[in-house]
Amino acid sequence: MTASETTTPATAIAQRASELRQLLQQASYAYYILDQPVMEDSVYDRLYRELQDLEQQHPDLITSDSPTQRVGEQPATGFESVQHRVPLYSLENAFNAEELESWDQRWRKLAPDIPADAGYVCELKIDGAAIALSYKNGLLVRGATRGDGTRGEEITANLRTIKSIPLRLQTDQPPEWLEVRGEAFLSLTRFEQINTEREQRSEALFANPRNAAAGTLRQLDPRVVAERQLDFFAYTLHGPDGWGDLDQAESLDRLQSLGFRVEPHRQICSTLAAVEQYFSDWDARRRDLPYLTDGVVVKLQSRRLQDELGFTQKFPRWAIALKYPADEAPTQLQRVTVQVGRTGALTPVAEFTPVSLAGTTVSRATLHNADRLRELDLHIGDTIVVRKAGEIIPEVVRVLTDLRPATAQRVSLPDHCPECGQPVSRAEDEAVTRCVNSTCPAIVRGALTHWASRDALDIEGLGEKLVDQLVSRGLVNAIADLYRLDVPLLASLERFGEKSAQNLVQAIDKSRQQPWSRVLYGLGIRHVGAVNAKNLAAAFTSVEALAQATPEELAAVYGIGSEIADAVHQWFAIGVNQDLVAALEQAGLQLQGEAASLRSQALAGQTFVLTGTLPHLSRNEAKALIEAAGGKVSGSVSKKTSYVVAGAEAGSKLEKAIALGIPQLDETQLLDLLAQAEG
Repeated sequence: MTASETTTPATAIAQRASELRQLLQQASYAYYILDQPVMEDSVYDRLYRELQDLEQQHPDLITSDSPTQRVGEQPATGFESVQHRVPLYSLENAFNAEELESWDQRWRKLAPDIPADAGYVCELKIDGAAIALSYKNGLLVRGATRGDGTRGEEITANLRTIKSIPLRLQTDQPPEWLEVRGEAFLSLTRFEQINTEREQRSEALFANPRNAAAGTLRQLDPRVVAERQLDFFAYTLHGPDGWGDLDQAESLDRLQSLGFRVEPHRQICSTLAAVEQYFSDWDARRRDLPYLTDGVVVKLQSRRLQDELGFTQKFPRWAIALKYPADEAPTQLQRVTVQVGRTGALTPVAEFTPVSLAGTTVSRATLHNADRLRELDLHIGDTIVVRKAGEIIPEVVRVLTDLRPATAQRVSLPDHCPECGQPVSRAEDEAVTRCVNSTCPAIVRGALTHWASRDALDIEGLGEKLVDQLVSRGLVNAIADLYRLDVPLLASLERFGEKSAQNLVQAIDKSRQQPWSRVLYGLGIRHVGAVNAKNLAAAFTSVEALAQATPEELAAVYGIGSEIADAVHQWFAIGVNQDLVAALEQAGLQLQGEAASLRSQALAGQTFVLTGTLPHLSRNEAKALIEAAGGKVSGSVSKKTSYVVAGAEAGSKLEKAIALGIPQLDETQLLDLLAQAEG
């Protein structure tokens, strides 16, 4: 009998899962690290789904380094403080050639026997957030923020979502332990996309990619981190003999061979003059990069010399950060205008004499809110200093009060909305001043644009310019008015022919079929993004159920906290919003959840048993979700049981399921299964 003839079905499944993991890991390494794709996206997606299905059917096959485990952790309630095995030191800064040369002279006095041509390694300093990764026998076991250098916050679940961080090292002979340090960051393209999305939701914009990366890493929900698409460059490793004692350039090569991305523009320089030339070259070229660099890190190439020089209380003596000069310029404040967002938020915007910054001409900068206005003490006619935060977003840094004209007038936010003239208000716990008039043209325009956006109702052809026309002419005063538009009315609009009108009417009509979760997101409830809308729509399968839910019931939903729960509860308590929901229902929108309509038969014929306490779902909520998807919930385990959903302190039911070989699911896996059932 051959080996293949003795292979059991269980063994074959395990072998296939292992093969899929290896194929997907190799494809990810080629795509994210080498930037040399070896697999079509469609093929990757098919193999990923196959592995996901196998692991759902056989949870015992799930490994910590499986590609499916990058996303899906439960939202955390907080972050644990952890001790770094090797401290993460800061870097001393130098801002000019003189300070660089002073550093060079200091370390040479401490090591007088070192030859004059001792080499340096120059690396671009990525403007992100420093993190520490811990590997044990080749597997990622922990990730943490830099913190104070000695202790940081444990954020492993978030870091596992970053696809350029290997879950398993690319080596057949991993060390017992390895510490890898590097920078998590956002590409400029992704940063701009995130801010565009936040602006559409009337959320505060990130000032720069560094702040966005740092804020993302401290998100409690790893799914939010995954959506942001952080990247990672490694720059240092520590390990046992043979791993942590490499010269600087060789350690970067070793990191790359282990599966890490390493910033590719490093250079070995034999003299300080060569270092200064490298810095000068990249100061001129840095804006061509797809990510931000705020300087050059200069390190001594020799690991022996690094060890000999050691550290001060704060810095390594053998490295320094040579920072690019700040790109700032003075200009004159001409006026401050106030924009009104879709949630009614009033945002002051400084308009000033055009000035060149970071290669572009800018003439406007957000001032965020009334608190920032007071902090700056802005007056019309002031000479202000403007810079590009992170070389992306213009911001007013300070006011040169010595140059203030005698006739200058202080700037403050208006007491009435500049769009509709109604009084504005500010909640005690908020920095934002808002217009609360639901018929304010600015709020209506914002609501319509959001409703038509890709992640909401996805109404093709309904852009901002058309929305402006519809609102200014009084044709649309609320979202529901869209569904009363007809071809003759639209064809009468400026630069809008009959064919365009027909296409838009068809697109609006098509939006009636969008699922309940998209309708919920489209309502524009504060803090309710696309992901949270899906979670709420899955838990409350009709608008009536959601509107009647208590804040406690809302907060118990997976991924929903008290702030979002309060926002949802308050939204449905407002009469104007109740009228909107009624009008949308009359217009034929899908206000019955996917669980009740689209998924009604998806889990038909499958029996579930619930045991233990789930982290977020109550037993009744889990039961309702399963039954809404067509499944059956039983109180006892038998051979006919399809899945056992196990939480904390699961008892004899789980033991019996294991004995019978019945697949087990945790809460995350149950929600994933329901999401797949949604299709």
